[in-house]
Amino acid sequence: MSEIKLKPGETVEKALRKLKKRMDREGTLKEARNRRHYEKPSRKRYREMRRKKYNQRIRSIEEQENL
Repeated sequence: MSEIKLKPGETVEKALRKLKKRMDREGTLKEARNRRHYEKPSRKRYREMRRKKYNQRIRSIEEQENL
């Protein structure tokens, strides 16, 4: 669990921003969203494979534009 300590005179808004950044870096919120519903391992592999293919397609398009 992420924990943020307030410094003297620090605003709550600033502390919330720090907490959000830390949670984003740790992936806490993303993991919680993913665990909200069960996902079959085969579906998870399928989703990852599609993500990798998409990223590869984007990289190849960028390479072609740079040539």
